[in-house]
Amino acid sequence: MMTRTLILGSTSPYRRELMERLKIPFTTAAPDIDETRLDGESALDMVLRLSLAKARKVAEQYPDALIIGSDQCAVLHDAVIGKPGTHDNAVKQLQNASGQTVAFLTGLCLFDSNSGHYQLDVVPFSVDFRELSDAQINHYLHKDQPYNCAGSFRSESLGITLFKRMYGDDPTALMGLPLIRLSQMLQQAGIDLLG
Repeated sequence: MMTRTLILGSTSPYRRELMERLKIPFTTAAPDIDETRLDGESALDMVLRLSLAKARKVAEQYPDALIIGSDQCAVLHDAVIGKPGTHDNAVKQLQNASGQTVAFLTGLCLFDSNSGHYQLDVVPFSVDFRELSDAQINHYLHKDQPYNCAGSFRSESLGITLFKRMYGDDPTALMGLPLIRLSQMLQQAGIDLLG
């Protein structure tokens, strides 16, 4: 039985849908932080920093809760790929990803706002893209419209057809919230999802 309030520090509908899979009560809150990458900051360090910063920001509103912060970035040839925002940007991202491997780094933080204790980790996941024609890219983008998704695809939808192969321990990491690692963190915080 859950006695602590659980807050997902995100307004992402994708993360909310993933959290709902765990069948436990939670609420969401907007972390409202500056997500700009720092000069010289590695992608891994960025997602760790932002996951913790999001959780800490939400903790200001909830003094006795367990808060989940998460941040994700996609990396292609050492360059961080963000959310495309527009169709033209998404076309460029998928053209660049065609035939390439894109690594996704998903930072995850479980922050206890009562004690200040937190667990922090990064869960990697990689995707090999098929060779994609411009016609295939445009067809996909018009159907799925993944303009608010890092890497310009939604793997839980038609985006799965863009891939040749996927690598990683937790497919939910690719969608933005690694539930296997989160379940372990919750267990360490005294919440047994199977008990």
